[in-house]
Amino acid sequence: MRYIFGLLVLGLLISCKNHTKDNNQLELGTYRAWLPIQDNQEIPFIFKVESKNKLKIFNAEEEIMVDEIEYKNDSVYINLPVFKDYLVVKITEENNLIGYYISPDRDRKVPFQAIHNDSIRFGTGTGAGYNIEGIWETVFSKGVEGDEYMAKGVFKQQDDGKVTGTFRTTTGDYRYLEGVLDGTRLKLSTFDGAHAFLFTATVTDSTMQGTFYSGNHWKEPFEAKRNENYELPSANTLTYLKEGYDSLDFVFPNTSDELVGLKDDRFKDKVVVVQIMGTWCPNCLDESRYYADFYKKNKDKNLEFIALAFEYAKDKETAFSRIDRLQSKIGIDYPVLLAQYGGADKSKAQEKLPMLNHVLSYPTSIFIDKKGKVRKIHTGFNGPATGDKYIEFKNEFESFISELLSE
Repeated sequence: MRYIFGLLVLGLLISCKNHTKDNNQLELGTYRAWLPIQDNQEIPFIFKVESKNKLKIFNAEEEIMVDEIEYKNDSVYINLPVFKDYLVVKITEENNLIGYYISPDRDRKVPFQAIHNDSIRFGTGTGAGYNIEGIWETVFSKGVEGDEYMAKGVFKQQDDGKVTGTFRTTTGDYRYLEGVLDGTRLKLSTFDGAHAFLFTATVTDSTMQGTFYSGNHWKEPFEAKRNENYELPSANTLTYLKEGYDSLDFVFPNTSDELVGLKDDRFKDKVVVVQIMGTWCPNCLDESRYYADFYKKNKDKNLEFIALAFEYAKDKETAFSRIDRLQSKIGIDYPVLLAQYGGADKSKAQEKLPMLNHVLSYPTSIFIDKKGKVRKIHTGFNGPATGDKYIEFKNEFESFISELLSE
């Protein structure tokens, strides 16, 4: 199957070879891009080329700057920020783009196209049949043992039917979703450089029946009902220490391949936040940005952070390079250690931290007091796309850190 796909992609590129520009540079302006996926669906997103070496991707209120663009022979390589995924494209005579989106660690390729001077993510038809603004109690893969999980849909809707919002789960959120309600048909998408999501649903004023697509490799059903009072379980109760444990212990290498552990002098008699994360994880990126900024402002207050990275990279050197890239890109001054490479399986991650009942989510944060005792474990992260929930998280986080520092 992979061989056949490779031939299709190769044919796609060869077919446009005789129609590409002699001057092989991205044309300035706005593009509508899309990834074709199963069920004859597509995941659209909008970006704007600001210079030959810079573009911005837009998802609702989010703007993602991309400034690593390389021109090689007759192809353009668009390296997506922080993450290891990239786009490789050719430019047609009409300044359109054709190529594919590549996720090397997961061995995935998806055809990619973009139309120049187009900024409409989803077309509209008859107008919105309902107003879905509000809170939706949601279940994904209902009745499928081991796969069913709950979520909270939070949406805003404009008069023209444009919809923005996200789905929050117990392990994080699906980031900035943007789309349209046309009649009774809802479509929402996002592309953040690591994930490409599409949500489609048939709606009424109080119900949704739909399908969630992740790239071209995964789909699952979901259903939702309007419930303005719905809340997910507390993120502070999902992960905990096993009976008999009250502390955490580990030793892992930093990017200089030096072993670092919680018993090192740097962390002695200090409040410590241990971040379980991965450089491939958008929610982890959101959290790391917040933590990096908070640490810079408070590292003189007997406070330390230490991140444990669980990486898909196939070898240690590649994993180290991705950690270095993340730290450089967003200015992380605290240690990021390589806990695992070759995959981010959560059961394997739990083996590295056997005192935990499980590793349920990337990210997870573990709060340790000055005596070295675990005081709280927070599963997942409510990022900026969750609005008020993000503000609530920051307030709770800063209040708890202040409490631990005052002890």
